[in-house]
Amino acid sequence: MGKLLNLVRNEWLKLWTKKSTWVMTILLVLLMLASAGLVKWVYSIDISQSSEGETITVEEMTAISEGPELTKYRTDNNLSPIVDDSAQGFISGLPNMMSVVTLFTVVVAGGIVASEFSQGTIKMLLTRPMKRWKILTSKLITVGLFAIMMSIVLLVSGIIFGYIFFDNVPGTQLELVDGKVVEVSYWGRLLLLTALSLVNVFVIGSLAFMIGSVFRSSSLAIGISIFLMFAGVQVTQILAMLDFEFPKYIIFANTNLSQFIGTNTPLIESMTLSFSIIIIVVYLLIFLVTSYWSFTKRDVTA
Repeated sequence: MGKLLNLVRNEWLKLWTKKSTWVMTILLVLLMLASAGLVKWVYSIDISQSSEGETITVEEMTAISEGPELTKYRTDNNLSPIVDDSAQGFISGLPNMMSVVTLFTVVVAGGIVASEFSQGTIKMLLTRPMKRWKILTSKLITVGLFAIMMSIVLLVSGIIFGYIFFDNVPGTQLELVDGKVVEVSYWGRLLLLTALSLVNVFVIGSLAFMIGSVFRSSSLAIGISIFLMFAGVQVTQILAMLDFEFPKYIIFANTNLSQFIGTNTPLIESMTLSFSIIIIVVYLLIFLVTSYWSFTKRDVTA
């Protein structure tokens, strides 16, 4: 275990000696800054008007979107909603920006193995008295740590900019569960949705990791993974809209576990949380087994 930890430490330090890693981190922070500024600017424009031309406040728009049951509960208990143009409103949307973390993780995962071949350092790496599976495991763990690190950067910078650009307007998040109105922990739900979004990051990252390990090409791994990340989801959604059942076995229909949280509805009615978890595990096993087989059994020094 100690040798594996040393390998992980070396891979982590090697990752952060690259300028591209720092560039991605800075870009993520700047993106959070730009997002906060853009959202603030949009809400500063008075475009919320009724059909009669009367201005509708953000609070009234929130009440309309929630429905009569939640509105009545708020009135009876004197609870304010979480409005979009507030710090809490902006911060609650941060899990939706995790696709950026996925994109950066794909770049790292696709190149962490393939770059050893392209730079010619793979032979020197394999001269160490370490088993190949340990070397590959250290790289896989490093990718996972990078994804977690980027998620923390996104959350922390998003929260900071949220409170800088927006007023801190207290609000309570409500949901209608089995006909009953329940109060939802704001920070608990934020962390839950972020953690669930990390599942998608890990799956797409594992796909890029596999392609990079098998084909030894970082550009191919990054290109295919990014293409599937966007096109795969769109195609799956279209097939689901056409009332096909088989798309539920496609990985892209299952990586969004937030579809089973709260009042959200699954992409396909017959899908359940346990079913999606099983599908994700099966695909991850396929990705990882292929990666390890390619790296440990093939003549990687050729």
